[in-house]
Amino acid sequence: MKNKLANLKAITLTLAIALGWIAQNGEAHAAETRVLTVAGGCFWCVEADFEKVKGVEEVVSGYTGGSTENPTYKQVTRGGTGHYEAVQIMFNPEQVSRAQLLHMFLRSVDPTDAGGQFCDRGESYRTAIFVSDQAEKELAQQAIANARQELGQKVVTPIVDAKTFYKAEAYHQDYYKGDRLMVTRFGPIRQSKAYERYREACGRDDRVRQLWGGAAPFAS
Repeated sequence: MKNKLANLKAITLTLAIALGWIAQNGEAHAAETRVLTVAGGCFWCVEADFEKVKGVEEVVSGYTGGSTENPTYKQVTRGGTGHYEAVQIMFNPEQVSRAQLLHMFLRSVDPTDAGGQFCDRGESYRTAIFVSDQAEKELAQQAIANARQELGQKVVTPIVDAKTFYKAEAYHQDYYKGDRLMVTRFGPIRQSKAYERYREACGRDDRVRQLWGGAAPFAS
C-alpha cells in the first residue's frame, strides 16, 4: 500500500512539473510577441496589408500621436487632435523582424508626401513610425535611410516617440473583410467590396507601384 501511495505521489509530482513547464513555456512564447506602431494613411489599408505577412499575429487599427484622450474617428479625421490614423502590428520576431516590417511599411506608402496619403488628405493621414526606445529609433532611422537611397528622393515620414495608442471603434477593425451589407446611392454592397472599390479609387496601389515598382510588397 505504501509503495502504491509513493508511486501515486511520484506520478502526481511529475504531472504537476510537466504542467508547470507547459504553462511557463506558453507564457514565454506569448512574451515573445513584439509591437510595431506605424501610420500609413487609411488604417483599413495598412491593416489589410500587414495581416497578410507571415509572422504577424494581429493588426489593430487606432489613433495615436496626439493629445486628445479617447478620440473618436470623427474627431481625428476632422483635425485638431494631433492624432494619426495608425495601426499596431503584433508580430513574432522569430518569424519576421522589426527591420523587415519597417522595410515593407515604407514601400507600402508614399513616404515623400507630407500632406496625407493618396486621396486622403490632412494631418490624420500622414505617415509616421512610432518608437519606444533607442534601439527601435535606430532601426527606423536605418529603414528611412535605405528608402531614401533607393528612391533618390527626400523621405518625409517622421520618427515619433510613442504615445498612448487608442483602439479605433469596433467597425474599423478588419474592415476590409467585413460581410455587412451596406446601402449606398448605387445600391447595396458588401463591406469588403466597398473597401476594394475605395482602395482602387483612392489610387493607393497605383501610386505605390509608381514609386517602388517591383519592390512594393502589397500593391496588386
